[in-house]
Amino acid sequence: MYLAAILVLMLIAPLASILVEALVAGGPLAGLVLKWFVFWGVGARLGLAGLKQVTQPAFTAQTIFEIADPKAQVIVQELGFANLAFGLLGLLSLAFPAFLLPAAVGGGLFYLLAGVKHALRAGKTRTETIAMVSDLGIVAVLAVAAVL
Repeated sequence: MYLAAILVLMLIAPLASILVEALVAGGPLAGLVLKWFVFWGVGARLGLAGLKQVTQPAFTAQTIFEIADPKAQVIVQELGFANLAFGLLGLLSLAFPAFLLPAAVGGGLFYLLAGVKHALRAGKTRTETIAMVSDLGIVAVLAVAAVL
């Protein structure tokens, strides 16, 4: 389920949105890539992750980080608040284009730091490996689209 959600939010939905807008309205490809990867990859993914972390912190603690101690759930919830904030910024970038670059930079930095942390951690779970690959993948997409 986690892999399917990541594939939809980080690949399928952004690519479908880019294709539809390119066919209907046109526009520079880099701008469309940035717009839709920020909306789906930063907005929807971090927003949904934040919601899950705030409401079900044990999932992130146990599934991604393999921490069974209930005391870790408070920290996961605070991570969830940060994810909700970044997610909201990314979602609002569709209605408020001035939010696009700040959402790309903030979300990109978050993903870069999280991806590097996952990469350096020995004994990663399959779920953490999926998170690492998708985190670093969106950093590359956002960076290239932002500079073009």
